[in-house]
Amino acid sequence: MTHIVTVQDAVTAFAPWMEPTDAELAAIEREMPVILADVELLDAHIVTLDRTPTELDARRIRRARRRALAARVALVNRATSGEAA
Repeated sequence: MTHIVTVQDAVTAFAPWMEPTDAELAAIEREMPVILADVELLDAHIVTLDRTPTELDARRIRRARRRALAARVALVNRATSGEAA
């Protein structure tokens, strides 16, 4: 008879020694405007899930989409220009 056991590493994948590095935290900080713009876009879409979107909802989604795109463009421009932050 074989016993079924859990793999301890898979169960406790986030041990205290697996914290993000300073470089990873800096990368998250650089990408934060994009993350926030995407959250705003998702919020605009979520509002319209249970109803027919009004003209105001459509404008909110368009504005949020433009902000998300602008944030992504700014991030790419900073990355290609060699700017650190």
